[in-house]
Amino acid sequence: MRIAQIAPLYEAVPPKFYGGTERVVSYLTEALVELGHDVTLFASGDSVTSAKLEAAWPRALRLDPTIRDALAPHIVLLERVRRVAHEFDVLHFHLDYLPFPLFTTLDTPFVTTLHGRLDLPELQPVFESFPDAPVVSISNSQRQPLPQANWLSTIYHGLPENLLTPQTDRKPEYLAFLGRICPEKRVDTAIKIAAQSGLPLKIAAKVDKVDRDYFRTEIEPLLSQAHVEFVGEIDETQKPAFLSGAKALLFPIDWSEPFGLVMIESMACGTPVIAFNRGSVPEVIDNGLTGYIVEDVQGAVAALQNIDSLSREAIRAQFERRFSSKTMARNYLDSYATLVESAQRPVLRRVAAG
Repeated sequence: MRIAQIAPLYEAVPPKFYGGTERVVSYLTEALVELGHDVTLFASGDSVTSAKLEAAWPRALRLDPTIRDALAPHIVLLERVRRVAHEFDVLHFHLDYLPFPLFTTLDTPFVTTLHGRLDLPELQPVFESFPDAPVVSISNSQRQPLPQANWLSTIYHGLPENLLTPQTDRKPEYLAFLGRICPEKRVDTAIKIAAQSGLPLKIAAKVDKVDRDYFRTEIEPLLSQAHVEFVGEIDETQKPAFLSGAKALLFPIDWSEPFGLVMIESMACGTPVIAFNRGSVPEVIDNGLTGYIVEDVQGAVAALQNIDSLSREAIRAQFERRFSSKTMARNYLDSYATLVESAQRPVLRRVAAG
């Protein structure tokens, strides 16, 4: 199958550090190539892939301080894809709703994976204006604010099986927080959980420009506590040791996160997850097997009393069963086939659109 993967330009594919969407696009692209498909990746020019790379912008926007209007490069990207759309069997976008106005008028089937939050009121008229645009959710929970969208399927994220592996020579001694520091991720809550459990906490996290004031005023004063160590942003090569050395990953989110890639990164290393019962958490964590789902700080502290009873080998095995990148790619191939068949048969297209 001839497949175009169209990534955001904010980060390279894969990103050098933090960048959930671009990382998933990389994992999917490489898995599709491994499965024998003809894949073209439209992304920033500093991306690295075994697929054919079409550089829509010289380098990731995050690394270019001269960029003040991030939308402009994405308009260029969309036009480049439009001009060659007829060369593909399917176009797979990772740009939220940006492709809808242009690509609903073309003959080439397309689908958009929605990676972000959908509970913003301004999104309602967008999806009402484009009721036939096919979209994929990354969890069933993510769909709830937009039941009227043309949902094609729910496909969970996956990681290459050998990307992150358990480091069995490391003794788990601390709690871990991994990802990004922002109000809804609640690293302050993770600090409370660690304090009440009597365990040290290591924080490996990125601070975005938009969150720097929050970090300075709300979080930085908490980092001077004796049980807290701020590691900063880490890359893929550092994650196995960081996660394998943790008794548990803390995921005390305060919003309906659509997926939460760090949960399966932790599982890949055999490390259990203590996660608040929000968003996709009940779909990702098998309670009592790969971690514990809790409601609050007290529940997290109580769950940590039993954390050593969980089998790290069983956690890794569950990751391999549910969240490998090849499983993700095969699920997307099923959705692509449905799209292509619907495009060839107008009756099926009308049925799929409801």
